[in-house]
Amino acid sequence: MAGLDKIKSQILDEAKVTADAKIEDAKAQAEQMKLKAQEEGARQADTILKKSEADTASQKERVKSAIDLQRRTRLLEAKQEMIAEIIGKAYEKVINLAPDDYYQMLLSILEAYILPQEGEIYFSVKDLENMPVGFGKEIEEIALAKGGKLTVAGAGRDNIDNGFILAYGGIEENCTIRAMFDAKRDELSDIVHRLLFV
Repeated sequence: MAGLDKIKSQILDEAKVTADAKIEDAKAQAEQMKLKAQEEGARQADTILKKSEADTASQKERVKSAIDLQRRTRLLEAKQEMIAEIIGKAYEKVINLAPDDYYQMLLSILEAYILPQEGEIYFSVKDLENMPVGFGKEIEEIALAKGGKLTVAGAGRDNIDNGFILAYGGIEENCTIRAMFDAKRDELSDIVHRLLFV
């Protein structure tokens, strides 16, 4: 029996050595798998971090661009408001000129727009009432010098605030101060912009 116990003991010892070797091998494989998993996790974390940093930088750039666009838009709006205000003040100054200067300005406009034809000139009720003595004669002389004939209409028009309207047959030329400013708005805006901002 002692031999059987010895064989049994020897088998158990061999089994234990084999089991210990397999356990050590499994531990080594597990450690290797753990290291690989850590390396892969670190690589993935690095990739995610780099992508996150790139996304963050891109988002910051978009936000910066949006803020810059907003700033430029507000600046442009402020400039446009300033230009419109200055043009508005210029318009008010022109329509509020002293009577002598105002009517002299109307003659200058007339010289630029009069045609060598027969027609009528219409004024606002206010301008017609305040017209200086001899102004109608000056209009006739300017028309004659340009090869035409112009008669001052006897009644003022309610649809005219200032300036005048030239009528040749059925065609009218709006020479009101408002129409002059509206026609030259872009040009005036450019001039004011250059004076203020360039």
